[in-house]
Amino acid sequence: MIERLWSGQSGWWRLLLPFSLLYGAVTTLLRLSYRKGWRKSWQAPVPVVVVGNLTAGGNGKTPVVIWLVEQLLARGLRPAVVSRGYGGKADRYPLLLNDKTTTGEAGDEPVLIYQRTGVPVAVAPVRADAVSAVLQSYTIDVIVTDDGLQHYALQRDIEIVVVDGVRRFGNGWWLPAGPMRERSSRLSDVDAVVINGGTAGESEISMHLAAGDAVNLLSGETRKLSELRNVIAMAGIGHPPRFFNTLREQGLVPQAEIAFSDHHAYSADEVEQLLTGDQQLLMTEKDAVKCRTFARENWWYLPVSARLCGTAVGPLLDNILSRVSPR
Repeated sequence: MIERLWSGQSGWWRLLLPFSLLYGAVTTLLRLSYRKGWRKSWQAPVPVVVVGNLTAGGNGKTPVVIWLVEQLLARGLRPAVVSRGYGGKADRYPLLLNDKTTTGEAGDEPVLIYQRTGVPVAVAPVRADAVSAVLQSYTIDVIVTDDGLQHYALQRDIEIVVVDGVRRFGNGWWLPAGPMRERSSRLSDVDAVVINGGTAGESEISMHLAAGDAVNLLSGETRKLSELRNVIAMAGIGHPPRFFNTLREQGLVPQAEIAFSDHHAYSADEVEQLLTGDQQLLMTEKDAVKCRTFARENWWYLPVSARLCGTAVGPLLDNILSRVSPR
């Protein structure tokens, strides 16, 4: 229903316009208050790169964060990642992740980033607190924030916006009548626009998600997707159809496709009931970090990696590197 509203396929979104206008007025005034200095923002002693989006829902932001961290590591830098930690409830903040940190404490995306990259990751509702905690414990050259484009209390040196190249901005309206956190005119202020799927413009960076082999949650065994049989596909991400489309593009047609809400908290019984007989479960890596503690031997996940291309990629990385040296 919400997809039909936000895409403009259903005209009922017009009933929500008064709430959208209120949302837009509040967010515009909030951003203006920081630009004018009416509210104080904090500048970190190292460069801060924000990877965010203008719309609600999954745009592929986390794979871009992982890609960027890997690029910075390859260039000899020491990056760290900070996040709000949506969906997590820690006893105290800021929380520095370690090998025992659960998704219930930190949220699924920070745990995924930590496991994939191995760099320091911290979460806190106030991102400046997360940055301070990282800098007190590690020697860091650059901070990458997972989301936080609208978190103006933390100053940033570079802004990267990830856009779903197929859905783009829907009907273009602020929440809740549309998907927008900020209007599309905000793109003129950012340093790079990454288009996930679809067709990128001349000044935009094209991105696609490259699927790897399926990985068993219990054993770590890898298999080609073509080797899996009787597959039930499961996705609890911002835009589940993207995962299901990826499977079909790889030649795998699941017996069933089951979508959950983003950041869904799974239970063992809930997941086990999805399968019967000799069926195998295939999920996203984001789901896997929440299901690994109670996984079964016929549960698999599909890792994906962001691939960015275009003439703007090199200048973006050069821009980040240039910010590191002066400080």
